[in-house]
Amino acid sequence: MTVARAMTECLRAEGITDVFGYPGAAICPFYDELYETDIRHHLVRHEVNAGHAASGYARVTGKPAVCVATSGPGALNLITAIATAYMDSVPMVIITGQVNSDQIGRDVFQEADITGSAEPFVKHSYLLKKPEDTAEVFKRAFYIAGTGRRGPVLIDVPFDVQKAEIDFEYPETVDIRSYRPSTKGNGYQIKRAITALREAKKPLICAGGGLFTGNGVALMREFAEKNDIPVVSTMMGLGAMPSDSPLYFGMIGMHGKKAANFAVNNCDALFLLGARVGDRAMSAMESRKSFTVVHIDIDPAEIGKNIEANVPIVGDISLVLEQLLEQVNSFEAPLSHKDWRGELDGMRFETDPEPEPDGHVNPKWFIRMLNKKLPERSIVVADVGQNQIWTAANISLKDGRFLTSGGMGTMGYSVPAAIGAKTADPTLEVVAVCGDGSFQMEMNEIATAVQDGINIKMIVIRNHCRGMVRAVQEGESGNRLLGVALNGSPDFIKIAAAYGIESARADSEQSALDGIERMMKSDKPFLLEVVVPDLEKTIL
Repeated sequence: MTVARAMTECLRAEGITDVFGYPGAAICPFYDELYETDIRHHLVRHEVNAGHAASGYARVTGKPAVCVATSGPGALNLITAIATAYMDSVPMVIITGQVNSDQIGRDVFQEADITGSAEPFVKHSYLLKKPEDTAEVFKRAFYIAGTGRRGPVLIDVPFDVQKAEIDFEYPETVDIRSYRPSTKGNGYQIKRAITALREAKKPLICAGGGLFTGNGVALMREFAEKNDIPVVSTMMGLGAMPSDSPLYFGMIGMHGKKAANFAVNNCDALFLLGARVGDRAMSAMESRKSFTVVHIDIDPAEIGKNIEANVPIVGDISLVLEQLLEQVNSFEAPLSHKDWRGELDGMRFETDPEPEPDGHVNPKWFIRMLNKKLPERSIVVADVGQNQIWTAANISLKDGRFLTSGGMGTMGYSVPAAIGAKTADPTLEVVAVCGDGSFQMEMNEIATAVQDGINIKMIVIRNHCRGMVRAVQEGESGNRLLGVALNGSPDFIKIAAAYGIESARADSEQSALDGIERMMKSDKPFLLEVVVPDLEKTIL
C-alpha cells in the first residue's frame, strides 16, 4: 500500500475517529486515502483553528487528537496552536505535508522547515524521509504524545513519500530507549508526604490542570475528603473539585478568590497536585517564608521551578495518588481539620455584583446567571482577556470542565476548542465565552460548526475594546491608549444571521436572562452578545 494509505491505517489503529484540518496540494495524497475511510474530517477555516479544535477534543477524551495541514504557510499557521498545546500539556499528533524530498532546502514553492520552526513547542518531531519507517514513526508519535507529560508531536511527510509503496504492519508496542516517563512515585518520598500530612494542622491541596490530563480528579477528591483537606485550584484546575463542595475555596492567584489566597498564605503543608505554579498563581504565595511543600508532577522540570519543593514526587498523578491513598487507608482514625476549615469559611464572603442600568450587563452577574442554566456536566471554554477572568472567577462547576489557554494565553482559542470538545462528546453542553476582540480572531469557525452540525453555544462579551491591554495602558502608561479601541467591529447579530444561526443581544438584566434561556433551549449553534460597560475593569 502507499504511505498515504498507511497513514490512515495508523490513525485507525490508534482509534482516531475525527481529524481537524485544512488541505493543500502537499498533503493531498493523504487526503485521497482519508476519503476512503470512516474517519470524519472537519474542515476548519484557518489552520491554527485545526490545532485548537484538536486541543479541545483531546482535553475531553484524554487521548491524543489529530490535526492536519499542508506545507509552507499551512504548517506554519499551526505553530501558535502547537505552542498553546505544549504549554498546557495537551496530547496532539500534528500531520503536515512537505514538498518532495529532493526539493527540501531549495526554497521551492510552499516549502518551510516546520520541524525546525516548531522545535521549541513540541515534545518531539519527525521528518518522515524513509517510507518504510511510517508505522514505527506514527506508533512512537502517539506514544510520546499520550504518555509522561502529555504534549504535541509533529510528523512532517514529503509529498513523494506519501505516494511511495510499502509493506505495512502496525506495531502493537513501542520501546524508545531514550524515553522512559516516570510512573509510580518514589516510596521514600511517599512516606515523607504522609508524614507531612499527619503533622500538618493546616494542610491544603492546590489542584492543577495535570489532574485532568493524568486522570487523577476522582482520586484527588477521595484524598481530600478522607483527610478533611481544604482544596484550592489554579485556573487550569477549575472543575477538579465541585464548586459547591464545603472543602473547595476557589481559584488562587492575582485574579483568584480571597479565601483561596488566604488559604495558600496560611497553610502549613501545601500539596501541589499537577500544578506548574505559573506566574499568575505565584502571586498568591509570594509572602510565604516557610511551609512544607509536597509537589507531585509527571515532569521533573516543573518541580521546584517556581516554588521550592520540600517533598518532590515525580510520577503519574493517578498512580501517586493511589499510593498516597493506600497509606491513608491504614490510618487508625480519619484526620480532621475542622478548625482550619472554619477559619477558611470565615473568608468566603463575597459581595454581589452591582446591577448596571439598562443598556449594559454586569459581566460577573451574567456568568453567575449562566451557572443556573448550565447542566452539571457542561464544558465552558473561555478565551483570553477580561472574559477569561470574569468567567474563571464566577463560573460554578459541579461535574463539568473549564477549558482555556492557560500557559500561552492565546486569543482566538475558545470557539475552535469548543468545536473540538463538542465533537469529542456531543452529549455535553459546550459554551464558548469570548470577548469582542478574541471573537473576531475566530468567528470564521462558525462555518465549521454549521457545516458539520456542531451545536456549540457562543457568548460574546462586548465592551468595544481590548480590555485587558487597555487596563495595562491605563495603569502603567499614564492612560496613553493605543491599539485597544475596537472601532469598526461588525454587528455580531448580523454576522450570526449571515452564517444562518440564531442569535440574541443582551443589553439589560432581563434581556440577558431571556437570552440565556433561548440559548440553552436551542439545539443548534447559537450566539449571544452581551453588552457590558466600555470601562468595566478586570478587578473582581
